[in-house]
Order: sequence, then structure tokens, then C-alpha cells
Amino acid sequence: MTQSYFVRSEMQEALPPPGQTTGIVAWARANLFSSPGNTLMTLLGFAFIAWIVPPLYDFFIARAVFTDPEQLRGAACRIEDVGACWIFVKARFQFFIYGFYPDDQIWRVNLMFVLGVILLIPLLVPKAPFTRTAALLFFLVYPVVSYFLMTGGVFGLSVVPSAEWGGLTLTLIIAFVGIIASLPIGILLALGRQSKLPAVKLFSVAFIELWRAVPLITVLFMASVMFPLFMPRGIDPDTLLRAIIGIIFFESAYMAEVVRGGLQAIPRGQYEAANALGLSKVKTMVFIILPQALKHVIPGIVNTFIALFKDTSLVSIIGIFELLRAVRSAGADPNWISPTMAVTGYVFAGFIFWVFCFGMSRYSIYMENRLHTGHKR
Repeated sequence: MTQSYFVRSEMQEALPPPGQTTGIVAWARANLFSSPGNTLMTLLGFAFIAWIVPPLYDFFIARAVFTDPEQLRGAACRIEDVGACWIFVKARFQFFIYGFYPDDQIWRVNLMFVLGVILLIPLLVPKAPFTRTAALLFFLVYPVVSYFLMTGGVFGLSVVPSAEWGGLTLTLIIAFVGIIASLPIGILLALGRQSKLPAVKLFSVAFIELWRAVPLITVLFMASVMFPLFMPRGIDPDTLLRAIIGIIFFESAYMAEVVRGGLQAIPRGQYEAANALGLSKVKTMVFIILPQALKHVIPGIVNTFIALFKDTSLVSIIGIFELLRAVRSAGADPNWISPTMAVTGYVFAGFIFWVFCFGMSRYSIYMENRLHTGHKR
């Protein structure tokens, strides 16, 4: 009996994977319908979306007031069954962003923001050129330039007191100054709390426990009302400066505990390895321990930054017109009073806060994925 053989002379083209193992169907089966419990939760989630989305769309888009050709202002939003009053946000948008800053000097605020973004991008983007130069300019030169741009009084710039600052501009100033200053102070306090010098340790512990034991509202009231009473006669520090200093000290105490948690997570073997290499205590801390500790607590650090950014709204209680108070004060205009005006303003302010907080959160996740070296689970 003759046996025949077949030998292929060229490779056969690869077949596509089964449809149920790739694509949207496979993703849905793996993530949404992988078990009876997940299937039930998915169906409940779809039901909730179907219940909440149509009313939101109806209020914020379908029945919303986007234009005011007849210049009716609040009257255009007082018509029966109207939705969000977006013309209110459009009309007062400049006030929400710049507060009472003079209209003809707003270019100074815009220039400050543009310079900040240009210098900040090399610090946030890995492998960007001129990182060291950008860092020196951002932390040493930029604060001085920003101060004189905002306050004026030099190079022919008119003086604009801090009482005329407001809106999102003031919110960002308070938040970024607090973030940049609280991190190094928090690191020093965390190191001081672990110091073997009794005076340094006692001071660090007392500072941390004192500021963590009182709410931020109390700190702001003390900075605004009580602090001037302890100053020499005739000296009255700026209200904004007092609020920023209070926020820095308050957030530094929380930052210190976050950093201390990272320091305690470093195994003893890292210290012993540094000693074996002959590194001094300062070099061990700067080059070995701190980089690892800060990498471990990136989520906690960013969480503190996000809390600080949202806490800036509390400065309104001492008369500072940050974003939220600017929205509230704009709503007090009788020309704009309407049933949906306040809701629209608060939604706008909430969206602004969400954008910045979500951005910090996503960048935190990016840095975690980029810096983790096997400790991540």
C-alpha cells in the first residue's frame, strides 16, 4: 500500500484569534459578566446610568439657557421649566477667574500663568531637556517674578493690592504655594521626629501634634483675627499672606506624617547597606532612604495635595475671594437671581475643582507606574 505525504512549501497565513477572546466582547465577559455577582452589579450600574443620565442631560443641556440675545440676564433664566443658567457663567466668567483684578492689567496674570506652565512642563515630563535649569528658575526666580507681576510697583506696573485678587487665580496661588512649601517642611519635620536629638525631636512632635489637633478653620481664624494682636503696633501683615502661612503650617504637619510612614517602610537592611558602603548619615538619607520613602508614599502625598487644593475654599471665611466665594458673591447680584443660577454656579466651580484634582490623581498614578521597582503589588 502506497503512502502519500504532503509537505507545505510556504507558511500559511495566521488565522485571527476567536472573536470571543479579543475585542469588546471578550473585555465585557472578563470585566463585566465574569460571574453572577459581577453580572448583577453590571446590570444595576446600567440601570442607575439609565435613571440618572436623562434628567442631567435635560437640565444641563436640553433645557439650559446658553444665549441671551435680548440681554435679559437673570430674567432669561426665570422662565418656567428652564434648566441650567449658563449665560450667568458666561457673563461672570472673567470675575470667576480673576476676581476684582483690573481689566486692563489682566495680561499680567495671564503672563504669570504662561511662565509657570512653560517652567513646569520640563519638571513633570520625564526626559525633558533643561530640567535643572527649569527647576532653578521655577523654585527661585519664578516666585519673585510672579509676586511683582501680581502686585506691581516696579517697571512702571501699577500697584494691585492682594484684596483685589480673587477667583480661580487666587485659588491656584494659595494651592501651589501651599503645595510647594509644605512638602519640604513636612520632610524636615518627619526627619526631625525620628531624630535622636531630644530638642529636635520634641520640637517636631510638638509642632505636628499641635497643628493636627485643630481644624483648618480655627487656624484661618487665628491667622486673621488673633495673629495681628501679637504683632507690634502699626504692623499689620497682609490677610492673604497670613492665610497662606497658616495653610502651609497646617498641611506640613499632615505631610510630615505621610513621609514618616514612608521612612518606616524602608527595611533596616537599606541602612546597613549604606553603612557598609561608608556613606555618612546625611548621604544615606538623601541618596538611599528618602528617594525610596517618597516613592512608597506618592499616593499619600498626592492625596494631601488634593485635600489642600480643596481646602483653599475655606479661606472665604476670612474675606478672601477665592473661586467658591467669587461664585457666591456673583450670585448675590439681583439682576442674575433665578431658581437655577446658584446650582449652575456651584456646578461650574465643582467642575473646576474636579479637573485639577483629577489631573493630580492621574499624574500620581503615572508616576507610581513609572517609578515602581518591584515593590508594587
